[in-house]
Amino acid sequence: MKIAYLTGEYPRATDTFIQREVAGLRKLGQEVFTASIRRTGLEHLVGDEQRREQAATFHVLETARNPLNLIKAHLRQLRRSPARYLRALRLAFSTAQAGFKGLLFNLFYFGEAAVLAEKMREWRVDHLHNHIAKSSCTVAMLASELSGTPYSFTLHGPDIFFEPKRWCLDEKIAKARFVSCISHFCRSQAMLFSDPSHWQKLHIVHCGVEPERYASMPKAPHEGNLLFVGRLAAVKGLPVLFDAMRGLGDIGVTLQVVGDGPDRKALETLSQEYDLTDRVTFLGYRSQSEVSELLANADALVLPSFAEGVPVVLMEAMAAARPVIATQVAGVSELVKDSISGLLCQPGDAQALTSAIRHLVQDAKAADRMGQAGRAAVMSEYDADIEAARLATLLAGYCNNRIPALRPAPTGSTS
Repeated sequence: MKIAYLTGEYPRATDTFIQREVAGLRKLGQEVFTASIRRTGLEHLVGDEQRREQAATFHVLETARNPLNLIKAHLRQLRRSPARYLRALRLAFSTAQAGFKGLLFNLFYFGEAAVLAEKMREWRVDHLHNHIAKSSCTVAMLASELSGTPYSFTLHGPDIFFEPKRWCLDEKIAKARFVSCISHFCRSQAMLFSDPSHWQKLHIVHCGVEPERYASMPKAPHEGNLLFVGRLAAVKGLPVLFDAMRGLGDIGVTLQVVGDGPDRKALETLSQEYDLTDRVTFLGYRSQSEVSELLANADALVLPSFAEGVPVVLMEAMAAARPVIATQVAGVSELVKDSISGLLCQPGDAQALTSAIRHLVQDAKAADRMGQAGRAAVMSEYDADIEAARLATLLAGYCNNRIPALRPAPTGSTS
């Protein structure tokens, strides 16, 4: 099959799992063309792989900003099928958020959709797949309506579930050929916000990592080294972790913070106010290989989020045989089994987080045991190539009018 892959920004340092999925499909012989609404900033190009992917990616907004490109795309779509064009325009109006601003944004998305539809025609794609169900998915839905090319999308969360009506999640599910949900929790939310007649096309395909990347990872040093990897934004709950760190000075716990975002300055200030500057280090974005090196020197990864999907960074740490400490939100407990592959705390509870960190730092045997259990879990259920093969099963099944299982078997598997 020829598949167009669309996201809001591709490639991004924070979304390397999408790159792995694309690579997995290509290994299976699928021809995948990547498209991105916006061009990612230089801070996301943390390695040669990201630079190569960006160079080969079609950037929708850049093309649409040229008035000549935009007009040509719309005239061609209108001439090719006036009926489809009018249906897509009607869909843009009907799914717009209330008010002038909402309508204006959907007309922008409609403009971009025609440009994408023209590029898809040039590529001669059979299917369009989108990641993340917000604005890029609106463009995908409209491009599908314009071109007649079926589309699907991967549903992540958690932010889409805060405003499902604004983003017309029900309509996107209804229009999609199928939806790939990253967890059972995610699928349950999709069921909550869609008509039961569409539930059969909601499937579970996990985001994945490359376990072999971490096969030669050395044993944890057991020196009280903690690692956080993620966007520096309110949803990640870092102030709670900093609060917990204040109660761990007696055992010399240190924390390396990987990532960037809107709250970085505020968090740096908070670490100073908590007198943590000698124990908390901000590293900014790092490449996959650099994160692997940091994991090699870490004893545990901590993610104190208030809301999540199923964090890929937890999978990476578990693949590296490092125990994880996370909050019991959304689909996290589907990945991390409390006291088996890591420790789960209630969100916002700094005291519980302090106790969990202290336990892992002071009980090396328990930490190693959880690390090994975590690696086994990731190899079983979160291998990127196997999950890409599950997505390939969905693509082939629906192309041949066969609905695969809830959790599809990977292509080539008889299980």
